[in-house]
Amino acid sequence: MPVFQRFDLEGESDQPIVTDHEMKRRWAAFHGDMRRMSGKWWQRVLGELLGEDTRRYRVARRFGRPLLQFFRRLRSSGHDTERVKATAHFANAPLRTSESNIFPYNYSPKTSIRFINLASFEISTDDVTTVEVDESLPATFAIDAANAALGSATTTWMFVCDVTTSHEDRATTLLALINHVDHADVLFADETGPNVFAPLFKFPSVPPHTLLSYNLVGRPALLRVATLRRIGGFSRDAGWAFEHDAYLRLNEADAVFRHVNLVLPAARPDVAFEREHIDNDTCRAIERALSRRGWRGSVEPGRLPGLVHWTIDVPTPQPSIDVIIPTRDRIDLVRNCIEALENKTTYENWNVILLDNDSIEPESLEYFANSKYLVVPCPGPFNYAKIVNRGVEHSRAEYVVTLNNDTILMTPDWLERMVSLAALDDVGIVGACLLDQYGHREHESIVISPYPQHLRTDSNYPHLDQFSRSTRDVAAVTGAVQMVKRDFWNSLGGMDERLAVTMNDIDLCLRAQSDTRFVLYTPDVQFIHHVSSSRGTLDPLEDRNRFIRRWDIFGTFKDPFFPEALLLLGETMFYLPR
Repeated sequence: MPVFQRFDLEGESDQPIVTDHEMKRRWAAFHGDMRRMSGKWWQRVLGELLGEDTRRYRVARRFGRPLLQFFRRLRSSGHDTERVKATAHFANAPLRTSESNIFPYNYSPKTSIRFINLASFEISTDDVTTVEVDESLPATFAIDAANAALGSATTTWMFVCDVTTSHEDRATTLLALINHVDHADVLFADETGPNVFAPLFKFPSVPPHTLLSYNLVGRPALLRVATLRRIGGFSRDAGWAFEHDAYLRLNEADAVFRHVNLVLPAARPDVAFEREHIDNDTCRAIERALSRRGWRGSVEPGRLPGLVHWTIDVPTPQPSIDVIIPTRDRIDLVRNCIEALENKTTYENWNVILLDNDSIEPESLEYFANSKYLVVPCPGPFNYAKIVNRGVEHSRAEYVVTLNNDTILMTPDWLERMVSLAALDDVGIVGACLLDQYGHREHESIVISPYPQHLRTDSNYPHLDQFSRSTRDVAAVTGAVQMVKRDFWNSLGGMDERLAVTMNDIDLCLRAQSDTRFVLYTPDVQFIHHVSSSRGTLDPLEDRNRFIRRWDIFGTFKDPFFPEALLLLGETMFYLPR
């Protein structure tokens, strides 16, 4: 897996690799794209009149923003939607399909075709052995045929496709794939899927935990014959998950996967996405993958066909866990947060550390004085990173959880689920799902495409698919609920206190990842989150600019755990291969 490159390591100098002029240009381009592609008509008109970084724009922003916030508060106060109760549980709520069958917003099959320039593909496909699969027959027929072809192949590559695929689609797909071979062991592309208006978009990487959740490689794919032989070919008892099983073993053998950022034909047939056809075989393949890793756990079909819900057993004896909660006054929030933890948490070996950032209200001081939990004074101007670091310094537990004071627990076995993942040798940080006070999904990981944003299937990712509902590897998770092994936290140096208010949690996640460590998001743990009830509207540009310079956001940075073809601007997801 690629390690995220930092651009500020030389002497930890504050000298930016991105000049102030370039920073303004990047911001202007980003906001301009958002306005043009996802803004309302009046935003587009005003944007053209005001410009991106003009004096009239700054004046309008200074006086217009408070007015807009006032009207938003007025509208939300009259909202007739009832807030969810803290006793509600959303983990098993019915899955809602999107209102439209088109995803992303601007996608069409004709749009995707124009990116396939066959005239530029000059490589011959003679070095490919093609295996036809008929998924109306028993899986052993297909596996035996594939292994026989593998044994006798004199070519470099193997291509598995459905018997119903046309010769034209095969030729198009092979030309597009083999043009990108380089040093890869597996080449794979986006595929049409059962709905041609909502294809299956894939990532530039094949992270191991996401691959346990579903077959994210799928078809079309080219497999290097020599590498496939080295792992013993296809497993005869893997059923219709024989390709998924092979990808898992190839991933374990450090095979190189390369994604081709095109929607190509010659993909899986519709039957491959039916529960009766794939679920049981897929669960068996994942059980074996867990066993090979030495992980004890359970596997069952997920909430969508082909999606697997896998869990890992809690380490024994139970590791100690400290839940670290920063606050400045707002004891109303703290009380609700802690009461939910005390009333619902089923884990036994846990405690709370309260971090007091200059509370002054008598009710707060009385609460702290009578609390059974450790209260750590954290005086000074609000610096979230510094406050949390101070809390971790006072912890003696094996694991720490950073938890916002404006959260309310919904999942009783949350610590069991999170610590079982955080205890894996290849995991650095684990995050959870946050819902707003109306039950809408507010945080389902952070994607950086092109700027860090919370993925939300109830708004900016309005599409029900295996990706969004899976336990998966991600670029980052919010510090509102974040579990880390304390020793690992210390090895990272904690949060960067120069990122005082924002981006410190995302920065920590990026620094935590390497070729052996991943950040995981689990949808199994859910909290209600009253957004920024405590921090308010603090959002310093200085923090954001430091973060952008450090990781070259809007420049070379690419999120390896989010589809390459998707671009998130505001509340709209766009199709834009780049």
